[in-house]
Amino acid sequence: MTSPIKPAATVILMREVKEGGFEIFMVKRSSRSPFGSLYVFPGGKLDPEDSENDLYSYCEGMNDEEASKQLGIADNGLSFWIACIRECFEEVGVLLANPDDPIMQNTKKLSKLREKLNNKEIFFKDICISESLRLRAKNIVPCAHWITPAIEPKRFDTRFFLAKVNVEQLASHDGFELTESFWIKPEDALAKLQNGEMSMILPTIKNIEKLAEFSTSTEAFNHFKGLGNNAIPPILPKFIKREGEWVGFLPGEEGYENV
Repeated sequence: MTSPIKPAATVILMREVKEGGFEIFMVKRSSRSPFGSLYVFPGGKLDPEDSENDLYSYCEGMNDEEASKQLGIADNGLSFWIACIRECFEEVGVLLANPDDPIMQNTKKLSKLREKLNNKEIFFKDICISESLRLRAKNIVPCAHWITPAIEPKRFDTRFFLAKVNVEQLASHDGFELTESFWIKPEDALAKLQNGEMSMILPTIKNIEKLAEFSTSTEAFNHFKGLGNNAIPPILPKFIKREGEWVGFLPGEEGYENV
């Protein structure tokens, strides 16, 4: 029996650094969460509220029709943007909203709202309504699409997104699902992977390798923005067992179609 595949969204936060180049924000999942003890980006499965139409009206510079076209789906594409913004706020305390929104200057209130949200005392929509938020959907762009292979007990259809944030904006992990968080240059993350300091799954590695090709966050963002609608193909790794060892194949690799 195959595992049900749940839609999910992951956001790669990027910021420029004074000495040149840019950093991405990474977190370490706790051992009790999916992908436990691995270094990943903030994100998670879509919640039912993410696709509520009245929540879409709080998105700035993006509507559902445009978002759906970008992802190559019929409708509710904007729910992935909403999930990115909600998960980012829940997990690392970064609210991807218009910097001119009054709440953005009130870190104490933001922290309280985040706490209530994580304690399930309120919904993300409640914050949007009470604070008249303008969610920065236009500053988020899809960059990858990975589907968890069939051999895994929990499967996700995950869209990856890039988002640029201000250097001043702080980020901190929630201390429950996430146990570490930090900003790091893509090339430094790859070096730590190579020397065994950071364990990652293939989608994380491939996204970082791609980002390491760019010299600025703006260059990376504009590259993916310029790809146009429905331009990011899904990647579904396949595995077979050979002599007791799992061997993986990616689309386009020799042997993939035979698995």
